[in-house]
Amino acid sequence: MDDLYRENILDHYKHPRNYGTLERPTYSREEHNPLCGDRLRIDLLVEGDVITDVRFTGRGCAISQASASMLTEELLGKTVDEAKTISKQDILDLLGIPIGPVRLKCALLSLKALKAGIYGLDIIEDDEDDEL
Repeated sequence: MDDLYRENILDHYKHPRNYGTLERPTYSREEHNPLCGDRLRIDLLVEGDVITDVRFTGRGCAISQASASMLTEELLGKTVDEAKTISKQDILDLLGIPIGPVRLKCALLSLKALKAGIYGLDIIEDDEDDEL
């Protein structure tokens, strides 16, 4: 069974879903893991309260990049409140294999970027909208 999950992780690493940036994201946050050098940015486009588009960019190990790809698939169509409830365990369940303490920060880097962004640590505001 672990082999299926490992294949899925490698597939997401080699063919990441939702890779790239959004031109005008509602929320954007970049995080990095200084211990291993992994770097990750997540952009969200929110319309109403629904996440209508999500992208990520970054570089790092297969675990960090695959978990970001899997997380972006989970986020599409969710409300911001639903996204706020995604937990460490949810990410570990998506990965499907045991993650040791050394790789845990890699696996959770995308969740850290998501939470920091949607809790307003890095909100992007568009001044042009104020004129409407």
